[in-house]
Amino acid sequence: MTAVERFRELLSIPTVSRVDPAEVDDSAFEDFHAALERLYPLVHARLEREVVEGRSLLYRWAGESPVEPLVLLAHQDVVPVDGQEWGHPPFAADLVGEGAEATIHARGAIDDKGALVAILEAVEGALAEGITPRTDVWLAFGHDEETRGTGARAIAALLAARGIRPALVLDEGGAVVEGAVPGVAAPTAMIGVAERGVATFDLVTREAGGHASTPPRMPATARLARAIDRLRRRPFPRRLVPPVRAMLATAASHAGEPLATLFRRTSVSAPAVTAALSLLGPETNALVRTTAVVTRLEGSAGENVLATSARASVNVRLLTGDTLADVSIHLRRAVADPLVDIELRHGDDPSPVSPWQGEAWRRLSRAVTDTLGADTVPLPYLQLGASDSRFYTGLTDAVYRFAPFHLTRSERDALHAPDERIRVEVWLRGIRFYRALIEG
Repeated sequence: MTAVERFRELLSIPTVSRVDPAEVDDSAFEDFHAALERLYPLVHARLEREVVEGRSLLYRWAGESPVEPLVLLAHQDVVPVDGQEWGHPPFAADLVGEGAEATIHARGAIDDKGALVAILEAVEGALAEGITPRTDVWLAFGHDEETRGTGARAIAALLAARGIRPALVLDEGGAVVEGAVPGVAAPTAMIGVAERGVATFDLVTREAGGHASTPPRMPATARLARAIDRLRRRPFPRRLVPPVRAMLATAASHAGEPLATLFRRTSVSAPAVTAALSLLGPETNALVRTTAVVTRLEGSAGENVLATSARASVNVRLLTGDTLADVSIHLRRAVADPLVDIELRHGDDPSPVSPWQGEAWRRLSRAVTDTLGADTVPLPYLQLGASDSRFYTGLTDAVYRFAPFHLTRSERDALHAPDERIRVEVWLRGIRFYRALIEG
């Protein structure tokens, strides 16, 4: 069986996460674990394996020394496909096209079984060649990254209790892309040195209720709608934070003028740069401000019943340097209505910022240029979404977020959306990246 065939088999197992744990199909995860044991016999014969928090997996590959190990993260779970229309069945793992255009269509192809299986392929191959790593290598595969992250949190706590201090932790995150930084034509490996915080706040309005035939002048739903619109019209202020400054400063030598000068001199150009980034699109806007968007609405249970309470869930992604307390203050000022309650449901502040210099960074950069293209530029950047890596920042300051896959704009847009897919050639290069990182 080839690496691609193993990958496709694992993609066909629907390890779907759901917010309500009672709705999760446990048998899918059991099938996935059984398939891993069968498909990667050397990994399961020679590495220590533990099951953590019910379904998460932790492997230890003993090296010449246990000091300053490498920790590779990935997650087993995928998001649901409910209500999405796919061109290929999401769990059929169809292989479409030939040669350089051969592509696997499946939920999880990129997020995040692509990394998980590539890591296992790299380790299995190294074991078959009799390689012993210089230091221990830990593989930590969470089971609920897409919902609660309890598996990763438990693994990180377990490693901390054992006194494990990694030299490098690598999780999913940025990819090799083109056109991510204005004026830079070379492909860039976007390596997250930090990630934004994530929180859910609720806006809640209340009233006495009653029959919908006799509504009050300002029902709870109307007050809530006004609050939502006020929040939309009062975005968080723009700022240029250290990870983004580092990204621009590194990119400057690969950009033409006048952008190169603007990127180098952000102490002067920051207002113009942040204004431009906020206008270029949702991704670049998210690099320069905390974002808040309403994602869920709740009101009355009946069509002819006034809501006694109306609720809007606000998904907030916090820019480096902002805190949950800062967000609460901004929401209160934006809504500007004492009759709208603002409640924090759950949240985490932004992660610490990892260094973009030093041995850990050089190790990552070497693996990128050695396996993903000598012309590829490793760039520090701010990871926009949340990942399991946020639970590992207490173990080391060298926590990075990067998936070694060269992705087009349309491939990135398919994450959490219909027709998620990855080119075979791109995925195979990712295996070589992990192998180089292990042996680096």
